[in-house]
Amino acid sequence: MEKLVIIAVIAIFLVGPNRLPRYAAQLGQWARNLRNMATNATEKMREELGPEFDDVDWRKLDPRQYDPRRIIRDALLDDEPAPTLSRPAKTARLEDGDLPPYDSEAT
Repeated sequence: MEKLVIIAVIAIFLVGPNRLPRYAAQLGQWARNLRNMATNATEKMREELGPEFDDVDWRKLDPRQYDPRRIIRDALLDDEPAPTLSRPAKTARLEDGDLPPYDSEAT
């Protein structure tokens, strides 16, 4: 809060008392436009998602709730086995001067 007050005082000195009301009105208009855009976006999402919009837990999707320790702990304690990747077949080493195998269908 203190930083905002300092920024406001500096802005008053930089802008001056003559232009301050005009800039304050513009700031208020931008804030109203931003609020209207957020309201319109919410209404549009509510229209497109229908009744499912009210069922969504938006707090759960908040990126500030991201806790990597919890995610790793949940993944380690998961009862389902992790998928395993198949290993490629072992290939024989090429001798000096031998050409690698060529697959004509792959190119």
